[in-house]
Amino acid sequence: MDKPPHLLVSITAHGFGHVAQTAPVINALRRLLPDLQLTLRSAVPLSHLQSRFDGPFEYLRDAGDIGMLMSSAMDVRADASAQAYLTLHHEWGVKVGNEARMLREIAPDFVFSNVGYLALAGAHLAGIPAAAMCSLNWADIYRHYCAGISGAHHVLEEMLHAYGHAQAFLQPAPGMPMADLSNRLAIGPVAAVGQCRRDVIDRQLGLGRDERLVLVSLGGVSGRLPMEHWPRLPGVRWLVAANWHVSHPDAVVLESLELPFADLLASCDALICKPGYGSFVEAACSAVPVLYVKREDWPETPFLTAWLQQHGRARAIDRHQLESGRFGDALQALWAQPATTPVVPSGIDEAADWLAGRLLAWS
Repeated sequence: MDKPPHLLVSITAHGFGHVAQTAPVINALRRLLPDLQLTLRSAVPLSHLQSRFDGPFEYLRDAGDIGMLMSSAMDVRADASAQAYLTLHHEWGVKVGNEARMLREIAPDFVFSNVGYLALAGAHLAGIPAAAMCSLNWADIYRHYCAGISGAHHVLEEMLHAYGHAQAFLQPAPGMPMADLSNRLAIGPVAAVGQCRRDVIDRQLGLGRDERLVLVSLGGVSGRLPMEHWPRLPGVRWLVAANWHVSHPDAVVLESLELPFADLLASCDALICKPGYGSFVEAACSAVPVLYVKREDWPETPFLTAWLQQHGRARAIDRHQLESGRFGDALQALWAQPATTPVVPSGIDEAADWLAGRLLAWS
């Protein structure tokens, strides 16, 4: 090989779940190809990418795709999203051409997207091989929320056309069916699995043997829970992000523990979250019980929750319970469920092996 293979990875910034899917695969790929040149293109903050991806990379801050516009971590702005997609697809051919020119200048050997489709369309026009990986695609999400608007059919056609030009669409379990994509390739679950560091945390926080530590996370989408109004649950401490600025006597800032997120999750007695691929699968791979809020409008939810109910310990609460903190009985019922065996994230090596073969063939 004359030069190190160069991979450009485009990652949507709609929450942190897309990073959680992508990073373990790329980290495994670097173990297979130690001289890999990596470019990450995303609007996800650099600090978060550095916490998830091993080794050096070039960072291009670029939204790359829309995802869905949100008014909170759980509320989709469907009308605003529909308008944003109409704007994106206005003079679509020009935008694909601009994307192709940019990719030719960067000159990667391969483009890997989770899960924006403009990068895939641009790569196809530029003659650069590309693939996608995700548990969902934006065409299915767009159809769910925006199919009724004028012009939606044309937008959807261009989305599916872009996804369809990828060499493959890797589908980590669990995920949506994606029946419209003939290039889909099913793989196993993908998740970063941390080490349980509970002894270290207990010493640092002065926790007793009978005290419980619960991680509270909304998956990286902006917004917070009104935890100041939560009642105190005897023997329970809440682990929360610093940017929530929570003033609760039992809250602990997770960054103060100076441990990787995967280690923190693996060390907790439960995770409280909304349905999301990263949250559910990382918890199941660490055998951490999950208390999740019902989110029936998000079309990925039934596939995620069915998988988690089969492979982990899980219990649902409604939004009022979550926001008021009145879920103590549900939490105790969750802990009363039988322990489960950690899920093996077999999709990591499957995806990394697939990518390595393509990079070696094309670089």
